[in-house]
Amino acid sequence: MTPEEDLKRLGINLPEAAKAVGAYVPAVRTGNLVFTAGQIPLRDGEIACAGKVPGDVSLESAQTAARQCVRNALAALRGELGTLDAVRRVVRMNVYVASSDGFTGQAQVANAASELLTEVFGHAGRHTRCAVGVAELPLGAPVELDLIVETT
Repeated sequence: MTPEEDLKRLGINLPEAAKAVGAYVPAVRTGNLVFTAGQIPLRDGEIACAGKVPGDVSLESAQTAARQCVRNALAALRGELGTLDAVRRVVRMNVYVASSDGFTGQAQVANAASELLTEVFGHAGRHTRCAVGVAELPLGAPVELDLIVETT
């Protein structure tokens, strides 16, 4: 199956690619690589949840937010490429988690996003990753992530 077919099979409808709200673009292609801008868990133009993990936002809610970030990143990729079928491999994902003092489960939040990429792209969705705890993220988001993918 192709990534576009897998999205349908999984019942995932991607949003329209978010328009940049600053001095940047949602995705940039250079050669056979595409870099997405950081994606927060916006759904229908609203932040899905806000706060630090796990003080304000539960681990489970942060994982759901991370999956929304992936959907938004995939929408940015589709906007740049026209179709996700042009993705040859997910190369890297960087995940930032707004973390309460002492929280060290950033990888658990990132795993939810990584698993979704593998569901959509199969083996080509396996990637390198960085999961980092940070003090604050835009709009109070609990998670932000970006992708680097190789294209055909």
